[in-house]
Amino acid sequence: MATRFTASQSVEIAVPEQPIHIQHYLRQPQRLVKALADNTRTQQLSEEVFRLKMRPLTFMSLSIQPTVDMRVWAESNGIIYLRSLGCEILGFEYINQRFALNLKGHLSPKEFSTGTRLRGRADLEVLVDLPPPFSFTPKPILEATGNGLLKSVLLSVRQRLLNQLLTDYRYWVISQTKDRGLNDDSIELPILNAE
Repeated sequence: MATRFTASQSVEIAVPEQPIHIQHYLRQPQRLVKALADNTRTQQLSEEVFRLKMRPLTFMSLSIQPTVDMRVWAESNGIIYLRSLGCEILGFEYINQRFALNLKGHLSPKEFSTGTRLRGRADLEVLVDLPPPFSFTPKPILEATGNGLLKSVLLSVRQRLLNQLLTDYRYWVISQTKDRGLNDDSIELPILNAE
């Protein structure tokens, strides 16, 4: 019988004003993927599909390393979406055949009188048919442990997003303004202040 684990995480980021609005940056899904995960753990499979090799996860005494294929795309309204397409657990065929991962997320720019803010949310669900001896563990203990593990995964993704997204956005703006000849000494790019 499959055990279900879930976690959700929200994020809100104040975006410093730049010469190019963040909505233009968000139209490039690979930029968000770059902010979410280290380049050494990601592979672009197509324009919108990426493979992410997650860091090893330890559940009770079991260590696994999922590889997730996900679609990341931007809509014309500026909202960027993320959906998992598939997952593989390498080295553990028993778990791999009985493991399903579902990830859904979005990030959207919102305009306020104080400036632009990015608001987002990610929902992660794992269904797994655990082998003995894990299947004999009381369900509340399994669920608490599994839900805690998923929450820690989403928290680390959130932290990386907070630390990397605005930095990458700033560098992207600099490269775009140089390419277009908009970069001169009068343009000052603000210091980033992730909240």
